[in-house]
Amino acid sequence: MTEEKKKNNLWNFLDNLEGDKVVWMIVLLLMLISIVAIFSSTSQLALQKGTSRMNIITQQMIITLLSLGLIVICYNIRSIGFFRVFSQFGYALSMFLLLILASHKPVGPIKPLFINSAWRIVSIGGFQVHVFEVVKIAMVMYLAWAVNAYRNDKFMIANLLAKKYSFWSKPLTKKIVYIYLPIFTVCLGIMVGSLSSTIFIGGIMFITILIGGISVKELILPGLIAVGLLLGCIGINSVSKKPSDQKPFPHLESAMRRLSSDSTEKRIETIRTAPQNSAEFQDALDKLKQPVSAKIAIHEGGLIGKGPGRSTQRYVVPIMFEDYMFSFIVEEYGILGGIFVIILYISLLARGSIIVRNCDNHFAKTAVAGLVVLITGQAMMHIMINCDMGPLTGQTLPLISHGNSSYIMFSIAFGIILSISKMARRKIAREAAKAAPLVEHDGKDEMERTLDDLDVLESSLPVHENDIPDYGIDDHNNE
Repeated sequence: MTEEKKKNNLWNFLDNLEGDKVVWMIVLLLMLISIVAIFSSTSQLALQKGTSRMNIITQQMIITLLSLGLIVICYNIRSIGFFRVFSQFGYALSMFLLLILASHKPVGPIKPLFINSAWRIVSIGGFQVHVFEVVKIAMVMYLAWAVNAYRNDKFMIANLLAKKYSFWSKPLTKKIVYIYLPIFTVCLGIMVGSLSSTIFIGGIMFITILIGGISVKELILPGLIAVGLLLGCIGINSVSKKPSDQKPFPHLESAMRRLSSDSTEKRIETIRTAPQNSAEFQDALDKLKQPVSAKIAIHEGGLIGKGPGRSTQRYVVPIMFEDYMFSFIVEEYGILGGIFVIILYISLLARGSIIVRNCDNHFAKTAVAGLVVLITGQAMMHIMINCDMGPLTGQTLPLISHGNSSYIMFSIAFGIILSISKMARRKIAREAAKAAPLVEHDGKDEMERTLDDLDVLESSLPVHENDIPDYGIDDHNNE
């Protein structure tokens, strides 16, 4: 009985768990895959940090538990207004962090760090935060608020200014100030550190406002302006006579070379012709080693993979646990393991569309759609790059790859999705309760009516023998 009660309690807990249960399952599976994959793929990371794999997996377990706690906290927020209020500060937070990176100067306890030849990380009390990972989530939530406020004309500051200055009352002014200007300024801030991140995050922001109700025609001019800004940044870099690492957009030139002349074929030719001890040879080898090793890992994985802990390419690719996590999963668990991971992200996209369709709140719809597109879009980009279908962008595999700030921010995104899904689930339940039955009945069910008739008949029968009426029929034994 005790075991049965425990099972019932567990079942009741799962049954009473609000929010989309499929999304819950996706989150837990991604976290489990992350723990196993990082434990197997961190040999190089352990060597780099001078620590052991057990210490790394312990740190990952702590981050996983912390992230799960953040998901539960966000999930238990029952007011959509809470997310709407805090989303208004997403743009301010993004620009604050990007300006710290651009200035290269600390602000209080926040210190920008120059790591891997780029300004992308700030240290807050010793904890390293990748700024672009924060900006992704913050700007999706901000734009969900902005397009909803534009739709309902609820820009408080603009409406107050409109009482004195009439141009603030124009919809175009509000759209430029609250939607387009934040997108462009954030993209310029990101471009200082990475062109690929600029294109990806900028694309996600445009998709978010498109989902929120901004028409395609309205996005043609901002799109042309974005292209013009990119060409302008390229022109500024070309005019500048400073060294490449000191130009206004230092990573722009390397990204353009990666897309044009500095191709894989030319690197192979350099390796064949240049002296092995030369800097040119070593540079070409380093740039070629990672993508080629990723393809080797996928090829050697085959259908079912080598098995857990048997990867060989993890010793060749120094950042296998970050930028090439999908290749590692395929090497150890085969194409079947890779397909399973893809199914998880596609399932998230499908469940996200169901949640969006059943949300009554416009802000909630836009926020969920934007976050789901961000997560699945980044996952698909990571997978495509691992399969050599595009240049390296440094995008991690959401909730699987190693990376503390990325892991935490995506956990917050999942928590928001689960919190909003509770509202959608209640609507689904209400609609199901209101739905008409497949077979129409007049009044009670036929079986229920039959039972009622039997009850009436039984109550009318006599209780004692003396109460049996004489119907003029002799007893059979008296014949």
